[in-house]
Amino acid sequence: MESVDDVGGGSPANGDDVSAGWVAAGTIEQLASQSRLEAEVDGEFVAVARLDGQLHAFEDRCTHDGEPLAGAELEGDSATPCGVVICPRHGARFCLKTGAALTPPAYEPIRIFEVREIEGRIEVRRS
Repeated sequence: MESVDDVGGGSPANGDDVSAGWVAAGTIEQLASQSRLEAEVDGEFVAVARLDGQLHAFEDRCTHDGEPLAGAELEGDSATPCGVVICPRHGARFCLKTGAALTPPAYEPIRIFEVREIEGRIEVRRS
């Protein structure tokens, strides 16, 4: 999802619950140094990454084997209207905008979360 500008306040990006159903995932500085952030949202592990200037938050689990997408590559995909996350084990590709499974061995989508940046903090919306 695209970043959402918001003038509202919130608590520091330390993993605590913030305003109106948003969960802090970290800071822009942390994302720049680590290339990916992780948060727990609604009992699911969520990865946050930036591709081509856009923030994306997605379920950190391949639907093919149930394992984390840790180490997965992100890339633009000219064949689809979205960037993709690629499972590091078997190469399943998922759309970062819709979560759709684009290639086998995965057939079920991953969950996509709304994400925003506010004053250097990155937050993911609860569903």
